[in-house]
Amino acid sequence: MWIKAGLFHLLLSYVLAMVLMVMPLPALLEPWRPDWLSLVIIYWLLAIPHRVGFGTVLILGLLADILMGSVFGIYAIALLLIAYPTVRHYQRIRNYSLTQQAIIVGILVLVKRAVVYELEHVLNDAVFHLPYLYPVISSAIIWPWIYLIMRKYRRRYLIR
Repeated sequence: MWIKAGLFHLLLSYVLAMVLMVMPLPALLEPWRPDWLSLVIIYWLLAIPHRVGFGTVLILGLLADILMGSVFGIYAIALLLIAYPTVRHYQRIRNYSLTQQAIIVGILVLVKRAVVYELEHVLNDAVFHLPYLYPVISSAIIWPWIYLIMRKYRRRYLIR
């Protein structure tokens, strides 16, 4: 059986992101949990857009729907909406500084959170609370470290 080089490690990064999505945190830190899956997806879309595409994002979104217990398709739609501009402008975003990338990642996570909220509001009558947006800030702040760690991981395990 032939498997593309680095596929196992690529899948492992997705699994780790999903585990971090549901891992228990202290009550004080829970609202600030970064949007791990979005960060990992954005990194792989920037680093290897020829291997990670919309199909991968759709499958990960549907798995996130199952994991989070939301209406089937909400996370998938939101992740696809942030994947498009990332893939469309990946060459440009790659050349930005980490600070500029962090701002873009913050905007993308904000779009994802807004789409998820709106769909949850329409389908489940969800109520908005300001702490819902805290992951936008924490994801933008943590992006430079995620980028550097994931780049080292990609190079170490020859994910191309």
